[in-house]
Amino acid sequence: MRRLLRTARRRAVGALLAGLVAVAPAAAEPLPPLGDWPAIEAAARGQAVHWYAWGGETHINDYIAWVGEVVSERYGINLVQVKVADTAEAVARVLAETVAGKTDGGAVDLVWINGENFVAMKDNGLLLAEPWAEALPNRALVDLSRYGAPILTDFAVPVDGQQSPWGRAQLVYLYDEGKTPQPPRSLEELIRFAAAHPGRFTYPQPPNFLGTSFLKQILLDTVPDPARLQEPAGADAEALVRNALLPVLERLHPHLWRSGKAFPQGVAELRRLFADGEILLALTFNPSDAQTAIRAGTLPPTTRVTTFADGSLGNVHFVAIPANANAKAGALVVANVLLSPEAQARKADPAIWGDPTVLDIDGLPGETRALFAGEAAVDAPTLSEPHASWTEIIETVWAEEYLK
Repeated sequence: MRRLLRTARRRAVGALLAGLVAVAPAAAEPLPPLGDWPAIEAAARGQAVHWYAWGGETHINDYIAWVGEVVSERYGINLVQVKVADTAEAVARVLAETVAGKTDGGAVDLVWINGENFVAMKDNGLLLAEPWAEALPNRALVDLSRYGAPILTDFAVPVDGQQSPWGRAQLVYLYDEGKTPQPPRSLEELIRFAAAHPGRFTYPQPPNFLGTSFLKQILLDTVPDPARLQEPAGADAEALVRNALLPVLERLHPHLWRSGKAFPQGVAELRRLFADGEILLALTFNPSDAQTAIRAGTLPPTTRVTTFADGSLGNVHFVAIPANANAKAGALVVANVLLSPEAQARKADPAIWGDPTVLDIDGLPGETRALFAGEAAVDAPTLSEPHASWTEIIETVWAEEYLK
């Protein structure tokens, strides 16, 4: 079953390998030294940067298009968003090229990434090895005092400067305070809420990232020692996950939408169920989603977000540069622009996207700091992601129990 969970990804790699011809790789221009930023900007001019990024939300795609306009006007870079349904598609592309001997001139120049996809690329030597993220001029603006742990380690794996932080996420849920004036603020309250409102709560089917994140949240609340989840999974991992996760799901599933016999396939379906009133709570990884949806007219003005009072799962998402990227200089410039106050403030604006910033807002000049006034805040601590090695085990245990 564990292997079946990754079948789609293996097939993607196989298809790409079959489509590649063993030819001498195109020679990309040498990357100037990381400390010579003017030379990097000069080398980036005229390059086409192919950014593989999840394309499932129109407002995110619109934001990326705006970034493209900025880097075109200021640096002469042609930014091309390659929309993917799963970041694993980009990982598969780079892996397939590398296996076929294409160690330069690759198709992927920049990838929106974090978690197990980052770990897979890092472990297989598929990322630009130099600590380039720490050399970006705008790196000095990043708030390492507040967000240092999830920026320097991704799913408890050291980043080593091989990816640059772009935004933050925290697991919360949407609710309509007109229908649900007192939403649950703990796991036990959520189970009681589901029992009192049969069919009005659900979560996406793992391995969808939001569904898996919900399972991780349960584990953080139920394992005897949450610190164990920050360590690589060992021989006892499957038993630990079963003992902590399944008793909760056995209590919860009978009260879920469709009695826990079927699950939404992703964020879009979950959001539709909430908007249509079929469910009363909808998980999301963006605390600004309520404000953004209200502004867009897709959810009522009484929509709010909340989460467990003792804390909820959170992480940082990044951009990374493959080792065989064709436009490395251009990718570096784009990554640096993404960390500029202008780009971070626009991204944090709920009217644009509402994705929380990674910058040290307090350290910015007053007029720049004011640009972040609309950023949503969560009234609960952020809990660190488990080590990446736990993800597959969690998904496997769930699948063996509920995909029969």
